[in-house]
Amino acid sequence: MEITLNSGMNNQRRQWLFVFLAGLFITNAVTAELISNKLIEIPVSFSIGSMNFGPFTTIVGVLPWPIVFILTDILNEFYGQKAVRRLSWITAILIAYCFIVVGLALKIPAKEIPGSNLAGDAEFTKVFGQAQLVIVGSIAAFLLSQLLDAVLFERIKRRTGNKYIWLRSTGSTVFSQLIDSVVVLYVGFVLPGSISFNDFLSIAPTNYFLKLLIALSLTPLIYVGHYAVRKYLGTHHEAD
Repeated sequence: MEITLNSGMNNQRRQWLFVFLAGLFITNAVTAELISNKLIEIPVSFSIGSMNFGPFTTIVGVLPWPIVFILTDILNEFYGQKAVRRLSWITAILIAYCFIVVGLALKIPAKEIPGSNLAGDAEFTKVFGQAQLVIVGSIAAFLLSQLLDAVLFERIKRRTGNKYIWLRSTGSTVFSQLIDSVVVLYVGFVLPGSISFNDFLSIAPTNYFLKLLIALSLTPLIYVGHYAVRKYLGTHHEAD
């Protein structure tokens, strides 16, 4: 009886944890898409020989992605590739839904109140009025990168077992975020003419290497996350 009760409690914990992690995953992904219509400058510069690099430019939507990296790895580890694939499709649908609602909001005229700090039509459109190709590029990049990440993570884990968390975490991110950085910028910004191809060649590598650098720096947090989840679920396996 005690074993049955403990098993039931563990299943309930797994379910509630998945709901929380999935909600956090979706929130960060949708937020990243909504705020991506803004470029920021990273005030870092250095020289290699006679070549100067920096300051660098990227999209502000890169900020929530570190959380997505961690959550993707944890979900892959404890719930499997199938769960990540399904969650990625659900998230893509919800991102599309979010943009539909924003699109409807753009069509409704704002009530102008003199002296108010509320956004008028011009301000609202400038912030949320992304071109259709930006939306298509964002969703396509998200889906491709997440599905690729899930496949690579699973293959690396199949070869290494429960060891080398850092390898499957970083290894899957290296390739998936390359796809994400290229697709979202090219489809979303180059094709509609928001940025030139030369700007794309400058921004895309910065966006990719920034994500990669963030992913590498978050490796200790991934280990902490894995430990916390195992502790919460009462499961233990060897990790290195």
